[in-house]
Amino acid sequence: MSIPKPGRSFDKRDPAFIKMMMPVWDWLYRNYFRVETGGWHNMPEGKTLVVGSHNGGLTSPDLGMFLFDWFKRYGTGRLMYGLMHREMWRGNRLAAEQAEKLGAVEAHPKVAFEAFNRGASVLVFPGGGIDVFRPFHQWDKIHFAERRGFIKLALREGVPITPLVSVGAHHTLYVLADLAPVMQELIKKGMPWPFPNPEVLPIYLGAPTGLTVGPLPNIPIPRKIYTRVGKPIVLDEDPKPGKSYKRDFIEECYQRVLRAMQDEMNDLIADSEYTKELPKLTLT
Repeated sequence: MSIPKPGRSFDKRDPAFIKMMMPVWDWLYRNYFRVETGGWHNMPEGKTLVVGSHNGGLTSPDLGMFLFDWFKRYGTGRLMYGLMHREMWRGNRLAAEQAEKLGAVEAHPKVAFEAFNRGASVLVFPGGGIDVFRPFHQWDKIHFAERRGFIKLALREGVPITPLVSVGAHHTLYVLADLAPVMQELIKKGMPWPFPNPEVLPIYLGAPTGLTVGPLPNIPIPRKIYTRVGKPIVLDEDPKPGKSYKRDFIEECYQRVLRAMQDEMNDLIADSEYTKELPKLTLT
């Protein structure tokens, strides 16, 4: 019997581990992040592709708070797998193995298709590391890093996209700038660099290290977090197996989802304590 590649096993999800995490999440939810959530009546009963924008660095506290809400409402019986960058298994195997117990799998189309085949919903954050470490002056913007694979995934599977937005987690550390574009240019010009080409290289102010360079773990500053589930977006009213889509239609769908989620975030900000925010921090 062949051994699945790291991140490609659906058997690592551990309901007992999830139940063990619930009291910890519950305390953080109520006391540390004082979460307010809404829109859960919008969550479809069947399979869906939950598309989110996450914040707060590697800790990504809004993701943890969403998972708590999901399991509190649906228990461990309703399957959902979250797509996670393959570099997590290479760079931080221990953290990746813990995430697998919560339902994390590799962000790869074949893996996502298999999750849907198993009757599960799928959670994806298209912007990945670029999104979660986006500079603070972009905290109020949806950022997909121009990636459209999630649109193709939803179209192929014929499932609705359910928007997930959050506010507050980007205030748990302050990303001043992303140095990755500069580093990538220097590497092209011949600068020695023993590591893989960096996708993101943030410089940020956060606990416990203060001014920090690199996508390193942090302890979130206690700030209030708001999450909201938006109305499902049906991209194709007449989906069919094997149906092909033109690039223009995929782009139209991408822009439609981007606009809908930005509108949802704008409404959430207006209803939050971050409406009157301090001047935006930036090094640019």
